[in-house]
Amino acid sequence: QIIVDDDDSKVWSLYDAGPRSIRCPLIFLPPVSGTADVFFQQILALTGWGYRVIALQYPVYWDHLEFCDGFRKLLDHLQLDKVHLFGASLGGFLAQKFAEYTHKSPRVQSLILCNAFSDTSIFNQTWTANSFWLMPAFMLKKIVLGNFASGPLDPEMADGIDFMVDRLESLGQSELASRLTLNCQNSYVEPHKIRDIPVTIMDVFDQSALSTEAKEEMYKLYPNARRAHLKTGGNFPYLCRSAEVNLYIQIHLLQFHGTRYAAIDPSMVSAEELEVQKISLHTSTEQEEQ
Repeated sequence: QIIVDDDDSKVWSLYDAGPRSIRCPLIFLPPVSGTADVFFQQILALTGWGYRVIALQYPVYWDHLEFCDGFRKLLDHLQLDKVHLFGASLGGFLAQKFAEYTHKSPRVQSLILCNAFSDTSIFNQTWTANSFWLMPAFMLKKIVLGNFASGPLDPEMADGIDFMVDRLESLGQSELASRLTLNCQNSYVEPHKIRDIPVTIMDVFDQSALSTEAKEEMYKLYPNARRAHLKTGGNFPYLCRSAEVNLYIQIHLLQFHGTRYAAIDPSMVSAEELEVQKISLHTSTEQEEQ
């Protein structure tokens, strides 16, 4: 746990795993309901392949600028000049805002945006954003749970949702209220400021909290982005479709291997690359057979 602001109550919790010699790790930013450990499947797999990954849980921040400033101080504290960001939902929006905030002296080397959005007005909640801080925790939880998938689900997705519900229960009123405020406060991403950053957009084709319009908007904003589509995975593909998500993360990070922005220990590259190629070959053969 790390405090970087003058305010002692703002504590960042994080898991920092993998070789410390890596100076440009992959950092995970969770959704509204998530804590740092929702990315445990990524931490386990990627560090096993030689990557350095950091999963974060942000403290209570009430506006995007305050978040970006705190995050910048955290990177300074960790002595990280540049990082790759994987943001899920609200985490994806904050990752884009941070890239925009630091565009004059860039701190973001690349972005993986999972079920992310670029404009908070899609939730039609901008008018209530200022009242979340007044609501009791059970009401806030109800708002968040309203976006979780219901109906028949496969076992992995059901487990993923149970895990997220459990994580949601662990969050206090101010944590939830501040995240919902960040999620719904009137704001949008200015793409011209982050045009040169390599982006992978990861989304699912089944039911998720994001509308088709919100997804289309992301494709328009980042016409050159790589696209990682998952047939299924709902709101939390990193939990219930972790093998596919981890593969897409590796494919995204391959472009930096051998540069100073590599997120992987150079000695692990050859074996790991072979593995990735084997998996992608296996996946594409399976798809052809279907």
